[in-house]
Amino acid sequence: MTTPSSSKSSQPAAPGVCYLAGAGPGDLGLVTLRVKELLEKADVVVFDYLCNPEMLKWAKEGVEVIYAGKKAGNHTLRQEEINALLVEKTEAGHRVLRLKGGDPFLFGRGGEEAEALAEAGQLFEIVPGVTSAIAAPAYAGIPVTHRDFTSSLTIFTGHEDPLKADTALDYARLAALPGTKVMLMGVERMGPITDELQKHGMDAETPVALVRWGTTGRQQTLSATLGTIAKRILETGFTAPAVAVFGEVATLRDKLGWFEKRPLRGKRIVVTRTRQQAGVLSAGLREIGGDVYELPTIRIEPPEDLRSFAELVQDVFTYDWLVFTSPNGVSAFFEMFFKLYNDAREMGGVRIAAIGPATAQRVREFHLAVDLQPAEFVAEAIIQEFKTKVGTVENQRILLARAEQARDVLPLELAKLGAIVDQAVAYRTVPETEDVSGGIARFKAEGADLITFTSSSTVENFMALKLPLPPGLKTASIGPITSKTMRDLGLAVDIEAKQYDIPGLVAAIRVYYGA
Repeated sequence: MTTPSSSKSSQPAAPGVCYLAGAGPGDLGLVTLRVKELLEKADVVVFDYLCNPEMLKWAKEGVEVIYAGKKAGNHTLRQEEINALLVEKTEAGHRVLRLKGGDPFLFGRGGEEAEALAEAGQLFEIVPGVTSAIAAPAYAGIPVTHRDFTSSLTIFTGHEDPLKADTALDYARLAALPGTKVMLMGVERMGPITDELQKHGMDAETPVALVRWGTTGRQQTLSATLGTIAKRILETGFTAPAVAVFGEVATLRDKLGWFEKRPLRGKRIVVTRTRQQAGVLSAGLREIGGDVYELPTIRIEPPEDLRSFAELVQDVFTYDWLVFTSPNGVSAFFEMFFKLYNDAREMGGVRIAAIGPATAQRVREFHLAVDLQPAEFVAEAIIQEFKTKVGTVENQRILLARAEQARDVLPLELAKLGAIVDQAVAYRTVPETEDVSGGIARFKAEGADLITFTSSSTVENFMALKLPLPPGLKTASIGPITSKTMRDLGLAVDIEAKQYDIPGLVAAIRVYYGA
């Protein structure tokens, strides 16, 4: 008879698999759902220079992240080393996600990596991505095909293997081809490339547009002609990475350009929320043109005394009121509640109060009504709301679900009204120790125009990093409590939201920049 343990040990290990995936052109919104799903499950992630590192926040805890970036003249790993690495990690039984900018099979050398895996007998899957050849021009207001101009598109590379004795590009044929031509890479070789095209008959007056860091907040577009574009690159200091568009469709940019007209165009904005929560604020700022990058300073963790929290949650039906001060408190409370109970009716007749619309919305997501919600989003306002709407709370039992480091204002003031208050420490904020998306490195290298703070803890932990502040850096606060912490720690407050939530903060930033 086979024992369970011996049966388990006799099972063959699951084979490894490598996913060669396109990470899109830079905008996180253009990453496919398939890539996000694979990131959540991958054991190993190997990513390139042109991949937006912020997508790594979707990766699971403990994932091995390997940077294999290649820039002109600066290769972290040679292609042969990358091929060997993918084979090695896949042979070891891992789920390997190979992220490549744009699409893996469009000048991404994904074909070579797939060949290496096939020759080694390893499983692999190809996941197409949105290519910058089409996306970058689109974000610059340039349709690569248009009924009035062209019905054909040619895509070529301006960055050939430097070991080739002769170019593989047939410039005579390329120059003679009708329609739009899009070149990936090769900005640093624009002079010789445009000379060859003109030498083989392409009109020097052909409109040309270069789109740098297309689809991201750093996007810039340079317009010229075939005969002048190389000179304009030198005059303006325009650098890679960029996509070049040759053809009459480039003239449509003046009419159709949209991305670079948004209010916060070119403003580098730092978001300091937790890795899990930063997305909402980042998306709101990107929507109006901000070049946003995330520098999480805090992480949400369970309370140190989880047993005491569980006991208070278990007894929630004995209370008259349950008060939530943040969405995090709501999430932590119900995560514990549904570990203890299977039915929301076990809460009994307890009424619910919530500070702020985001907190109230999180309660409603559990299909529960909010009985009390003040117009202002601070603890003091809910005290007034109790006085006005409820009347007396004398001898009423109130359970307050909140953060470990929260202010004492609310429990003290409720106690003064005669309430019996218990505090359920639902979560705590701790300093974020990982810089997965490279936010700290970018802040040191590039600085920022604006940094946002959404809580006192984000301020405290940012200041604890002791990063040098770039000259001219502006600050934005979600509300007066956060602003007080900023001033206490020596930071000026340039922008303060009138409505103390994420939409209010985005609106205040928009107004500040005259939008």
